[in-house]
Amino acid sequence: MKLNSLQNDRAAGVLVALAAGDALGAGYEFGAPLPDGTEVTMKGGGPFGFAPAEWTDDTSMVIPIVEALLESASDGGPSSPAGLTAVVRAWTCWAGEAKDVGAQTSAVIAAARRLAVAAGREVEAADFTAAAADFHARTGRSAGNGSLMRTAPLALAYLDREPSELMAAAGVLSALTHADPDAQEACGLWCVAIRHAVLTGLLDVRDGLPLLPAARASLWLERIETAERSRPRDFTRNGWVVEAFQGAWSAIHVSGLSAVGPAHLRAALEEAVRGGRDTDTVAAIAGGLLGAAYGYTAVPFEWRQRMHGWPGLRARELMVLGMELGRGEGHRSTYWPRAERHDYSMWSRTDALVRHPHDNGVWLGGVDSLERVVELGIDAVVSLCRLGTLDVPGVAAEDHATFWVVDSAVEDDNAHPAFVLEEAGCAVERYRAEGKTVLLHCVRAESRTPTVAALYGARVAGISAMEALGDLKRVLPGARPNPVFMRVLRNSGVGTNSLQGGATPTAAK
Repeated sequence: MKLNSLQNDRAAGVLVALAAGDALGAGYEFGAPLPDGTEVTMKGGGPFGFAPAEWTDDTSMVIPIVEALLESASDGGPSSPAGLTAVVRAWTCWAGEAKDVGAQTSAVIAAARRLAVAAGREVEAADFTAAAADFHARTGRSAGNGSLMRTAPLALAYLDREPSELMAAAGVLSALTHADPDAQEACGLWCVAIRHAVLTGLLDVRDGLPLLPAARASLWLERIETAERSRPRDFTRNGWVVEAFQGAWSAIHVSGLSAVGPAHLRAALEEAVRGGRDTDTVAAIAGGLLGAAYGYTAVPFEWRQRMHGWPGLRARELMVLGMELGRGEGHRSTYWPRAERHDYSMWSRTDALVRHPHDNGVWLGGVDSLERVVELGIDAVVSLCRLGTLDVPGVAAEDHATFWVVDSAVEDDNAHPAFVLEEAGCAVERYRAEGKTVLLHCVRAESRTPTVAALYGARVAGISAMEALGDLKRVLPGARPNPVFMRVLRNSGVGTNSLQGGATPTAAK
């Protein structure tokens, strides 16, 4: 599907924000609700010993769905038997090495494997559906939250289809492990809301209600209204799909009364985690919808920096997968963001490479300066333009911060320009606090680079961003931030020196 720049950002944000909520909640899983104001971090640990910033089974089960959806176009579409079989086979392999698999999902996987072995073949989607139906028939209860936590990518595959088709497909995907109607409908409603958010930027969990039978729509409306009168901590059985749905929507609704944009995304995920109990799942569910509304650019860098998990992916790979799935074009290895190199040969070259006037441990340059990273002993890179996967040699993944920011004087070309530019400045600050030498760059070091450098300089020197820009123009005479960026600088006020961890602003490492 042809997406505009903001829709592209939002599609890219779905999986990243989902994983951020998951990793944020991992260290608090099964704990009691936290008092208001308690700091929530990606501390890791929890009952399954996750590393800091490591996602759990919630995100791990999403990834095979994404890969199958990306490959399914030639096999009959997103809900084809071949696509679903690819999903369940990947889940079966994952379950053999996972730190945590939900009880119901684990039981269904084991039963499906027995069916396949008895038939003398590999496991298929039909085995899972049969095993899930049998589990429901035997127990009368199969409405855990395990299918809702992984449902988000399906919405991206249906951006150009009717919501009714998406609702039906969500039920099929849920029924692989969770046959209960509550689980299937919860997945459908959440998927339709994610689709709506990617296309419009609006949060509306009621959008799919007209697609349900009248009695069921009325029931779900009552559940939604209850969520809006409550806090996530009020849903004490959030392992049940209905209360997981309510807890996630409650976190979004309550925090949205006092915050918007990136601040809302952060506040809502923290609110979901403070709700306690199945924290990673409720926050992951909320994250998928929040990422759809606010985009990749709304996810804080401090969360993205070290986020990782099965099968050896990081935040950037999730961003790529979300964007490819939303576009409906599959893997495009010769195009950004998957290409190894990004071609800037059509741009006039610049040899600008200078030290920051307020911190000579920070280099400022254009894209050509990446060729000198190793030579200059640069440890970390903050990039403000598109790059290929191999364009930054010699720098660890967690030491390469990338930010989506379009050098445009049109306000709506960037979803959250002030937030993203400030975040880039904070990334420089974070690396310097770790004692690293940093390269801050865009394509020509004319607009984006001096803007972020001025925001960082203001914090280092305790001056206004406009004063810092004046100092920068003495070393970067070509600096001319566009009008949108200039407004950000004028509105940023006076900086404060907030470096932590012993970095020395005026001396290179």
